[in-house]
Amino acid sequence: MSDLTDPRELVGALVTELPEWLPTQRWFAGKDRPITAVRPLSTTVLMAGDPLLLHLVVEVEQDDRREPYQLLIGSQAHLPEYLGSSWIGTEKGLPCYEATGDADLTSKLLDLIAGDARIGSLRFAREPGAELRGGLRARPVGAEQSNTSLVFGHHYILKLFRKLTPGENPDLRLHRALHDVGSKHIADLLGSITGELDGEPVTIGMLQKFVSDAVDGWAMATTSVRDLMADPELPPDEVGGDFAGEAQRLGQAVASVHSDLRRALGDEIADEGEFDRTVKAMRDRLDTVSRAVPQLAEHAPALRAAFEKLREAHGPVSMQYIHGDLHLGQVLRCVTGWLLIDFEGEPAAPAAERVALRSPLRDVAGMLRSFDYAAHQMLIGHDEDDPRLTERALEWARRNRSAFCDGYAKAAPETVGDPRAHGDLLRAFELDKAVYEVAYEHANRPEWLTVPLASIARITAGGEQP
Repeated sequence: MSDLTDPRELVGALVTELPEWLPTQRWFAGKDRPITAVRPLSTTVLMAGDPLLLHLVVEVEQDDRREPYQLLIGSQAHLPEYLGSSWIGTEKGLPCYEATGDADLTSKLLDLIAGDARIGSLRFAREPGAELRGGLRARPVGAEQSNTSLVFGHHYILKLFRKLTPGENPDLRLHRALHDVGSKHIADLLGSITGELDGEPVTIGMLQKFVSDAVDGWAMATTSVRDLMADPELPPDEVGGDFAGEAQRLGQAVASVHSDLRRALGDEIADEGEFDRTVKAMRDRLDTVSRAVPQLAEHAPALRAAFEKLREAHGPVSMQYIHGDLHLGQVLRCVTGWLLIDFEGEPAAPAAERVALRSPLRDVAGMLRSFDYAAHQMLIGHDEDDPRLTERALEWARRNRSAFCDGYAKAAPETVGDPRAHGDLLRAFELDKAVYEVAYEHANRPEWLTVPLASIARITAGGEQP
């Protein structure tokens, strides 16, 4: 076991396995190009001996792109069979594996936070007033993509941010701000893990209360769509799984969170150049995606016209901190109401964009797109010419989009009011999001490409309103 006493040698051998292993992980964001090199930036021993637990930060080089990722690495002389799927390689005669699936090792993370521990440059800290129970085993949440979350018993959930960005992560910052003003639509923030990256502070992870009775909005919405499809003769408001009441309450919750963020962190009125910058960004995205996806090109003139209408916007437009990646998968329904999660922003967006002040209507547009997705994903694999199914999907989407806007208008900050009163702005944000979706589906799920393309066609033709 002497090799375990010098983790640097173990890591030095392990990084040679990572160019092949990293692209197989769902949270790795660099699947668009080959890895040319992986370099260790920092190694911290969280648990010495056998088993060994290391926190490793590596820099992944892909041509001219260099991005840091964090890994939890376990190593022990006899690897249990259930951890075999996490195996990365055998170094110095010892199996090394991705440790987030090892409940015995990851329990150490909660104990360190509960104890306000410091190990090397890593600081494990409870939030002021938080009381934590240690000694709980963890299980990973399997549905995530860009990060990894661990649930400890039925009490806590720890999110580990895989791709690291210098500075305080927006998810941690906004949760703290919302907690300080008593927001009722977030899970309690309990602790954090922070470190250093290039001499700057960096957020490694954040611990929150686990809401064990929660159901995510996407699961509820798609169940409602299935119920509607199963009763093709009934009007939507008479189907047992009608979602409109929940959509309205969700709109109220989102408006309340926007109000809380404005109260906690302030807002400002967009300057004269804001719309020019926004239109340019939208047009640039459209040009880039149109080159990669020929099916989008036929819609480009109508999209450009919709984006250009932003230059005609009248009246002040409020800018503030927002969620930044809001959709039905980012909201949870529990017994006390709707909760918003994951305030990190769009994972693929540049760091500067994710911390910038933006219009709350961007979040509204993201949720409207999600209602459209929930309805029309049910048509994938069906006969595209079945007008009955298509009309039922449109009925569901229109009903719930409208209900969401009704709820938002009821509880909206005075600076926004009813989203539908800002038609050109909301439409442009929704179309820009749909262009992004075209790029995503083209790269990841080509069979889903018809969902955003069909939406673009309807919106630009004036046939789809909130």
